[in-house]
Amino acid sequence: MKKFVNDPQQFVPEMLRGIELANPGKLKYLPEYNLIMRADSPRDDKVSIIQGSGSGHEPAHVMAVGPGMLDAACPGDVFSAPPSDYVYETTKLLKSDKGVLHIINNYTGDRMSFDMGRELAEAEDVKVATIIVNDDVAVKDSTYTVGRRGVAGNFFVIKAVGAASERGAELEELVTLGERVNSVTRTMGMALTSCTPPAKGSPLFDLGDDEMEMGVGIHGEPGRRREKLKSANEIVDELLEAVVTDLPYNSGDEVALMINGLGGTPISELYIAYGRAHQQLTDRGVNVTRSYVGEYCTSLDMAGASLTLVKLDDELNDLLDAPAAVAVRVF
Repeated sequence: MKKFVNDPQQFVPEMLRGIELANPGKLKYLPEYNLIMRADSPRDDKVSIIQGSGSGHEPAHVMAVGPGMLDAACPGDVFSAPPSDYVYETTKLLKSDKGVLHIINNYTGDRMSFDMGRELAEAEDVKVATIIVNDDVAVKDSTYTVGRRGVAGNFFVIKAVGAASERGAELEELVTLGERVNSVTRTMGMALTSCTPPAKGSPLFDLGDDEMEMGVGIHGEPGRRREKLKSANEIVDELLEAVVTDLPYNSGDEVALMINGLGGTPISELYIAYGRAHQQLTDRGVNVTRSYVGEYCTSLDMAGASLTLVKLDDELNDLLDAPAAVAVRVF
């Protein structure tokens, strides 16, 4: 294993400390809860929005904290749900007169931790609501989930509810909005290689040099099948077919298209995938009006990608246009 690692047990704390130092006066790191939060939170004029999951998916979720996005993120260790007491303490610290919103990707450990943390906070009169994100079409159930997994489409839910929260939306309105965005968002991913968790020091699973995993999960969970490596166009076509037909997306629809890297794929290859997906959607009469290419929800150093589509409307376009600022900046 060749990584920038000191003590593998300190991998997450050292990363979070680096995020704080890179964003002075904007973000705060509370090591006792693995917590990254906005320096100006909580605010009683807006709902506080929190997400947390296993680390290793950066920039999700700790690098999505900032105005117009998350107010805080409390991750667990790599590929591990945050402890319920972290969720509880984070929720109390972010308590607002307008309430606290939990956004949870649909993984069993995350849901258990957030459910328990919510119950503890509610016992102390904190008003809490929840949105479950489950955009992955690859499999219904997996090692980590009951139902579909939450993956890169999560960012569209964060962006929409984050913008609406900044405008003063009520907690119940944010839940309705987030559920609606999730309902029009679909994703499927694939892997060219495995990934290597720092604490394990070796690949999480074996994938031959001439193999790929279609429908892989972001923790390395098995997908739909393992098969021989295909061309970029063939891979994109299969991902797109699975996504387009699931909602389905139809001719005349206006969509956002995201090609998300899983951590080890060069941006040049992601743009090759984007070009093919865009052309195939155009041929179907689906209008791509928003484009997202890069790393949004990764799996450490896994080579691979996921494809996300979101069916757009006037309200969602307006919310996606709203200002936002996070730890990952583009010059």
